[in-house]
Amino acid sequence: MRSLKKEIAEQWNQIKSLDKKVVIIFLAVAILQTVSWYYTSRKFFRANFYYQYFSENQFVQLYEYLFWFIGDFISLFLLPSIIIIFLFKEKLSDYGVKFGDYKVGFTVTLISIAVMLPILWFISASPEFAAKYPHLQMAKSNWSIFIIYEIGMLIYLFAWEFIWRGFMLFGLEKKFGYYAVFIQMIPFVILHNGKPELETFSSILGGIILGIVALRTRSFLYGVFIHFAIMIGIDIFSTLRSRSEFISELLAKIF
Repeated sequence: MRSLKKEIAEQWNQIKSLDKKVVIIFLAVAILQTVSWYYTSRKFFRANFYYQYFSENQFVQLYEYLFWFIGDFISLFLLPSIIIIFLFKEKLSDYGVKFGDYKVGFTVTLISIAVMLPILWFISASPEFAAKYPHLQMAKSNWSIFIIYEIGMLIYLFAWEFIWRGFMLFGLEKKFGYYAVFIQMIPFVILHNGKPELETFSSILGGIILGIVALRTRSFLYGVFIHFAIMIGIDIFSTLRSRSEFISELLAKIF
């Protein structure tokens, strides 16, 4: 018993000696991602709202995605922002909520988009991608729903990029330096599991590159721009391949 108490005391002293900010960041990321998985997910919406309130609504699938997008904006951006401001007593700009080195940032963004769009066009020919994107399949048949869905996606990606390339990356940078790029890449890749195989493997390199860009520019916003361009690109290309008249309808509405 005495040996056990001594062991517990030693471990407790080890824990107390740890960098409190780093511990809070690791715990916060784990808790907030779990909250996202269980409470701000599409699965939660279906279990708690679908049959009770929306089962006969023709736009229920859109509401399901908007619940997910807005819910994750709260869990992955607003809640960690509260931790930064009120617990760490720091500024959001210290965590990449700024344009930073915009010359490098926008240059990298434009080059990335120019390189990725042709690749996405060829990838979209894959039946696996055509069946997967857009995630909201009804967006393929209605341009208004498509636009609303993509706006929601932008809100979601802002929060998604912030939790990894903002809160986690910049929060761990002082302690781990450049290793923070690889630390934030790991959960980013794990959360791609279940998506098309090519996308999951590419997220390894993507997570590293986006982390490097964030550190170089001192902003996670360019990751948002790049990530959103990729997502809307694959959604548009997949939609065009499955519904050729979509583009003519969209252009007619715009012009």
